[in-house]
Amino acid sequence: MTRLLIEPFQVGFMQRALLAVLLLGVLAGAVGVFVVLRRLAFVGDALTHTVFPGVVIAFLAGQSIFLGALAAGLASALLLTVLTANRRVTADAALAILLTSFFAVGVVLVSRLQSYTADLSAFLFGRVLAVDPSELAQTGLVAAVVLATLVVLRKELLLRAFDPDGAAAMGYRVDLLDLVLNVLIALVVVAAVKAVGTVLVIALIVVPAATARLLTDRVASMVALACGLGALGGWLGLAVSYDVSIQRGVRLASGATIVVILVGFFVVALATGPARRALARRRDSVGVRSPRGGAR
Repeated sequence: MTRLLIEPFQVGFMQRALLAVLLLGVLAGAVGVFVVLRRLAFVGDALTHTVFPGVVIAFLAGQSIFLGALAAGLASALLLTVLTANRRVTADAALAILLTSFFAVGVVLVSRLQSYTADLSAFLFGRVLAVDPSELAQTGLVAAVVLATLVVLRKELLLRAFDPDGAAAMGYRVDLLDLVLNVLIALVVVAAVKAVGTVLVIALIVVPAATARLLTDRVASMVALACGLGALGGWLGLAVSYDVSIQRGVRLASGATIVVILVGFFVVALATGPARRALARRRDSVGVRSPRGGAR
C-alpha cells in the first residue's frame, strides 16, 4: 500500500496532478455539501455543461481555457438565477434549456476542428496528468475565493437550505443567496475543467457530499468528511490508474478512475448503513441504563 500511494508521485507531472486533485477534492467537497442539502445535483450537472462553449471558444481563439470557462460559468449562473426567478419558468425547464443550448453551441464550435474527436474527449473528460503550474495557481486562487465565501456566508446559506421562508422573513435576499451558490458551483467547475473535464466534475461535487450525508447528520462533520473523501478519492484514483497503466500495461483514464473510487466509497457507506445504525441504537440503549440496570 505504501508503494502504491507514494511511488507514483516521484515524478513532476504526477506531483502536479496529485496537488490538483487534492485541491479539487477539498473544494468540490465543501461546495457539494450545500448542493446535496439543497438537492441541486441537477443544477450542478447543468452548470458543468454550460461552461463547455466558453472552453471551446477560448481554445479556438488561442486564449486561456480557464478564462473562457470562467466567463461562460458566470454567465450561465446569472442566467439560471434570472430564469428560475420567473414563476412561469420552472427550475427543471430552465436547467434543461441552459444545459442543452450551451452544450450544443460548444459541440457545434468544436466540430469545426479536424481533431474533433480527440478535442471533444479532452474537454469532456479532462487531462489531469497535463495540468501545469499556472493552472495549479489558478485552481488554488479559485479554491481560496470559494472557501472564503463559504466561511463568510455559511449561516446564511444553511438557513436558505433548511428554511427558505424563514430566511426571506428575516430579510435575507434569497435570490441573491441562490446566485452566490450558483456562482460557487460554476467556479468549482471552472477550476476542475482542465483536470477532469466538464462531465466528470459533477461526480466530484455530488458523490463525496452524498457519501458524507450517509455517515453523519452534522453539517460541520459532513463538510469535513466530504472534503476528506474527495481528496482521498483523488489520491487513490491517481495511484491506481498509474499502477495499473504502467506496471500492468492496462490503460486506465485517471479522471474516470477517481470517479469510480468515489462511487465505491458511496456504495460502501450505503451498504454498511444498517449495521452502523443498529450499532448506534445498541450504544444508545446501553447508555440510558444505570450500572445496576435501572433507568437513569
